[in-house]
Amino acid sequence: MSDAKQNTVQNGPLRHFLQFRDFSREEIEYLLDRARLIKDKFKRYQPHHTLHDRTLAMVFEKASTRTRVSFEAGMYQLGGSVIHLTSSNSQLGRSEPIEDTARVVSRMVDLVMIRTFEQTRIERFAAHSRVPVINGLTNEYHPCQILADIFTYIEYRGSIEGKTVAWIGDANNMAYTWLQAAEILGFTLHVSGPEGYRLDPKLTGQVGPNVLREFDDPMEAARGAHLVTTDVWTSMGFEAENEERRKAFADWCVDADMMAQADPEAIFMHCLPAHRGEEVSGDVIDGPQSVVWDEAENRMHVQKALMEFLLLGKQ
Repeated sequence: MSDAKQNTVQNGPLRHFLQFRDFSREEIEYLLDRARLIKDKFKRYQPHHTLHDRTLAMVFEKASTRTRVSFEAGMYQLGGSVIHLTSSNSQLGRSEPIEDTARVVSRMVDLVMIRTFEQTRIERFAAHSRVPVINGLTNEYHPCQILADIFTYIEYRGSIEGKTVAWIGDANNMAYTWLQAAEILGFTLHVSGPEGYRLDPKLTGQVGPNVLREFDDPMEAARGAHLVTTDVWTSMGFEAENEERRKAFADWCVDADMMAQADPEAIFMHCLPAHRGEEVSGDVIDGPQSVVWDEAENRMHVQKALMEFLLLGKQ
């Protein structure tokens, strides 16, 4: 990579997408609008090769299905190329400092997506990268998924501003990213999880009830919600807690009774993979209110808009 490309993109300084709040409301709205155009062209089989001759490096330190396929297919559809790295097939698995990996890889590619563990790990990579870095998932945040979820909500119901999103379950990376999105885009987040698995006030900061409301009773959290969403009870890295978590979360299954508490036009989302009969019942995830398959596909479209924006700026 030439020195001219170091720390710059076509229309401005180097940007990363490591958490949802890295972008302003105006930038998020641009991405959502751009994703709509890109998806429409995809559905009409119209080429959209804005990243011709660009290369994306994907670094996986956690297993993936949707993240890998959506980024890889998306980059190819934009006319670019993809390099796939894992801990087992790179020097990261042999204890090379992530800073050194960043210094080398970012000289050879145009963009990096990382799916890893602690947020500090991706921040260290980004601090030593010459090219934009995207968070494909960390323990703390999952911004690309929430971008896709909001895009999906807009497709079905219009603007999410002023609406209520109910998060039922573990206070994980999805929950904290939903909170950032609520602050930026002007909707209210209801959160309910069992004792010991709730949001950490040290991480949420000072937020008003118009942004966040927490409930002991998941039925109350779902009441009047326009979107009900959840995730597996045991995230990657916590498998040893499986049985303990099954007992703790037994009353936090999103079933038909819980969906009946929500707004009559409410939709259901899940970032997948799902465990039917645990965090969601089969009749909900496979029922008429579920939009999980469009939600999964939309990861690809919003990420195409994101990659294009990070490399080319607004189009």
